[in-house]
Amino acid sequence: MPGWKAQAPHTSWLGRPPEGEAVATERVFVGVDLGGTSLTAAVVATDGRVLGKVKHKTRAARGVDDVIARLADAVREAMAAAAVGQGGVVGVGVGVPGPLDASAGVVHCCPNLGPGWEELPLAERLGEALGLPVAIENDVKVGAVGEHTFGAGQGAEDMMAIFVGTGIGGGLILDGRLRAGARNSAGEVGHMVLLPDGPLCGCGQRGHAEALASRTAIERDVREAMRGGRPSMAAELLGADQARPMTANIIGQALERGDAVVAEAVQRAQHYLGLLVSACVNLVDPEVVVIGGGLPERLGEPYLDAVRAVARQHYVNQSGAERVRIVPAALGDLSGAVGAAVVARQRSA
Repeated sequence: MPGWKAQAPHTSWLGRPPEGEAVATERVFVGVDLGGTSLTAAVVATDGRVLGKVKHKTRAARGVDDVIARLADAVREAMAAAAVGQGGVVGVGVGVPGPLDASAGVVHCCPNLGPGWEELPLAERLGEALGLPVAIENDVKVGAVGEHTFGAGQGAEDMMAIFVGTGIGGGLILDGRLRAGARNSAGEVGHMVLLPDGPLCGCGQRGHAEALASRTAIERDVREAMRGGRPSMAAELLGADQARPMTANIIGQALERGDAVVAEAVQRAQHYLGLLVSACVNLVDPEVVVIGGGLPERLGEPYLDAVRAVARQHYVNQSGAERVRIVPAALGDLSGAVGAAVVARQRSA
């Protein structure tokens, strides 16, 4: 892509919670970001300091019982890393990749984690394993809470967070608080329809933002072009295992080498993400839109610049358009764990 320069992974923590040692009398919370591939646990002080953290593979294929045991082990390891005993932890929060009933602590399902998660009382089971109160919330929602409390959205009354990776998820902050919605489904921006009869989304419907602007959408378009005979450096970067996922790093490397096929796919994704941002701004009129996830983090400001341009073009209210800040997430891969700890703190009050 012309003008695309190599970008180091985004490490600028706008208000990043500094790491530090725990104080014996300090009230701390543990946040866990549970993903289909990996899980991260962090001990977080009430002022946002990350006192200790661990990251492990989820190994979802081993089943629900094994994952719950790994969650409990990760919490204990994070506590040990922070030199915090059982009595120093007030509660645990877990960000879960699927729909759930937060008040009941029940997960409805987790497609990314496989079978066995249907109507699972995760809060109760993990709480029994740890001997601590456990709160659960959707993983993207806790990411939004983390960015609002200690990241790029600090100080904003109204904020939209959009996380772009394998799929697209969102979280909505209104009047300084997470907006759950009547069915705990607010912020599902990845399934807003941008192109009727467009590409098939993972949910089974067509034309959703996730099917047009995610890393998976970029990979689909690049592979279709290669099957049609167009050469791409993506094939070389994938190496011997051509079937493995086209990661954000592979996409970034291909862009930096001037790969036309990948550049075109990214430009399409940027366009549709810009349309999604404009739709959110027209609906909510937030002070800030935080964009996070593996793809934006890897591609950096050149990626966001194009998204900003498309979004602002489609604001219905052009007066003061520059006041709507579209910014990168500041907490990196800790936004979910930090946000889960904040949710645990809020629900313990």
